[in-house]
Amino acid sequence: MATGRITRSGTSSSAATLTKTDGKLAVTVQSGRKRKSARKVKTTTKKFAAKMDALKPKKPPTAFFYFLEDFRKEYQEQNPDVKSMRDVGKACGEKWKTMAYEEKVHYYDIATEKRADFDTAMADFIKRKENGEFDEDDSDFDDDSEFDG
Repeated sequence: MATGRITRSGTSSSAATLTKTDGKLAVTVQSGRKRKSARKVKTTTKKFAAKMDALKPKKPPTAFFYFLEDFRKEYQEQNPDVKSMRDVGKACGEKWKTMAYEEKVHYYDIATEKRADFDTAMADFIKRKENGEFDEDDSDFDDDSEFDG
């Protein structure tokens, strides 16, 4: 028994299978198209995941980034002719490396406070997610829209 697979090129996604049995040739055509309802489920799941990501709290910046905000303002006031962020970033990094711990404590405190706020917001988010407060059947996910791809 010889079996071969032939696929048609073009936009169609169907495939034909040739089977030779006892000198006779049989052709079986299978359609590769998916049902529209299966595609809707996948789209709804993606939209729900996107909504969940949008509601998830963002991680706060580190102490270095709080220092960078302050340093950038001072550096641009002292050097108005320097427009390159690369130069500002290099100068900031050098200054951060040479700073004593006592100078950095202020920025570490800010970062610690923001991290604590983030941790409480994240715990609240996880609690609401586990309680099922976010429902997949929200009206935001209307799959009958003509703009869906």
